[in-house]
Amino acid sequence: MRHLLSKLSFLLAFICFLSATQASAAEVTAAQAKQKQAVIQAQLNAFAVDDAKRAFSFAAPNVREVFGTPDRFMEMVRSGYPVVYRPAAVAFFKPQALEGSFIQRVQLTDADGGVWLATYQLERQRDKSWRISGCEVVPSEGRVA
Repeated sequence: MRHLLSKLSFLLAFICFLSATQASAAEVTAAQAKQKQAVIQAQLNAFAVDDAKRAFSFAAPNVREVFGTPDRFMEMVRSGYPVVYRPAAVAFFKPQALEGSFIQRVQLTDADGGVWLATYQLERQRDKSWRISGCEVVPSEGRVA
């Protein structure tokens, strides 16, 4: 019985966490969304022309610290995130603002028609600019013909 109560308590806490996360998500205006999406698109454009320095400039300080140089960053993206490095198509979903950061989901299509979902996190910097602090890419259901 104690084990069941423990699981129920965990489930209730998790549901409360999800509710709080949804409640803290602020509505994003079209202008705000365009501004942040432009950062992601600019980085994708830099990848498209192998401009490592420019692509690296859109990364937040935490990301720059991990990779150290534009070339190491570019190599990581090229080998680990090929759909980010060379997407055949890009579509932005409705973004979310969450307590000082910005979450942007992006549908990316690879050269073979595979569909991927990238979740970008952007953080506001001291100079008021926005930089990409993380990107998670997972396969999505379906294929583009």
